Amino acid sequence: MNRRAWILFALVAVLWGIPYLLIKIAIDDLSPIVVVAGRVAIAALVLVPVAAMQGTLPALRGHLKAVVTLGVIHIVGPFLLITYGEVHISSSLTGLLIAIEPVLIALLMVRAEPLTPIRVAGLALGLVGVGVLVGLDVSGDRWGLLGAGMILLATLLYAMATVFVQRRASDIPPTALVAGTTTVSTVLLVPFAAFALPTAPVSGGAWAALLALGLLCTAAALLAFYRLIGEAGPSRAGLVTYANPVVAVLLGVAILDEPLRASTVLGFLLIVAGCWLSTRPTVPAAVDTPVHAQ
Repeated sequence: MNRRAWILFALVAVLWGIPYLLIKIAIDDLSPIVVVAGRVAIAALVLVPVAAMQGTLPALRGHLKAVVTLGVIHIVGPFLLITYGEVHISSSLTGLLIAIEPVLIALLMVRAEPLTPIRVAGLALGLVGVGVLVGLDVSGDRWGLLGAGMILLATLLYAMATVFVQRRASDIPPTALVAGTTTVSTVLLVPFAAFALPTAPVSGGAWAALLALGLLCTAAALLAFYRLIGEAGPSRAGLVTYANPVVAVLLGVAILDEPLRASTVLGFLLIVAGCWLSTRPTVPAAVDTPVHAQ
């Protein structure tokens, strides 16, 4: 990769590694539904004008059903599950569990991508890594198990959304698609968030975290990611999936004083190894890249 691609790679890794820390800060004073609705509304306010300036919005015509479906499984569902899940587990564990996404995509694509011994080994390693993280980090804590379950369900929805984009929405320009899904998500979430507005004073830190989630972790991160794909190609851009959990862990440990256990490191290494093996192409081909805001 050239210098610009490396800069974009580092930028996306950070922008998709910090949401879990910011969510932890925001939900101290704001309800999860307000955090999610505010985040996507801010992103939509940025992404819709960008798509309009690029002239890509007309491409959404005739694709309302696909945009609504994707908005639900790509943004509304995962964002809510992750934000509510973080009420019960650490931000670092959240980031690590989401790293299992490539393994789940491989499982969903098993009919299209034949299983080889290497891919089977990768799937097994990834699932063992999840078992290590959940079994050793939240063992005996039913609320922790609930939170981890929410994160894993969110990750499954992310994987389903990636497959859906490939099969049903690959002809829609990315900026238009993201602008459409964030707008649809805002429309779906804001009515519910209106009934959960804070009644007590909200700290400046919580508002700042919410603003950063929308502007940086959603809108800016997606735009930077698409630029990265253009500079380095989808295969290399997809490697950011392995980098942002490291950022999430380092921030959680350094800023929130979250524990860094040997099981955490072991589980992450198993997941990364599993993702790498399970996504190895069976024939020379471009690697499908998960595209989502963390």
